[in-house]
Amino acid sequence: MRDDRRMATPTIVKGRHQAHPDKPFALFLIGMRVNSLFAVNRWLPVAKAMTRMQAEIARKPDSGLMWQRNFLSGRITLLMQYWESGEKLFAYAHDRQGEHFPAWSEFNREARDNHAVGIWHETYMLKPEDCENIYRDMPAFGLGGAVGVKLATARMGGLRDPFPGS
Repeated sequence: MRDDRRMATPTIVKGRHQAHPDKPFALFLIGMRVNSLFAVNRWLPVAKAMTRMQAEIARKPDSGLMWQRNFLSGRITLLMQYWESGEKLFAYAHDRQGEHFPAWSEFNREARDNHAVGIWHETYMLKPEDCENIYRDMPAFGLGGAVGVKLATARMGGLRDPFPGS
């Protein structure tokens, strides 16, 4: 898994670049919304479970996770992950020995009476030919962080016409 969080200042890749995945992959978005700020005892366990899962995945380089980042916007958190395949993502989610399965089971037991926190997730299976991207003067990020980048040769990473003369 590529991860520049360990670096004090992420290295900026200067210029215009694109990511060109060579095989299908999965994009997984998951997050939570704190509905009741003062009900810390109701939403903090959910946040801690996510932290445990991320630490577990980081210890398993063969899990299939290629890149991940956390984002916070007000009461909403977002975790963005790129996986080698949907099969590897689902294998992690259903591993009864891992952190996810018991955390998910516990959340579902508690959820019907816990309106202090909401959770959501979205999973997308993507093919290289269906992806469009561009990075200019950015550290490794998103799909570019997951598969690396090369100098841009097209306007938008393959879905649009290439530059004249290329």
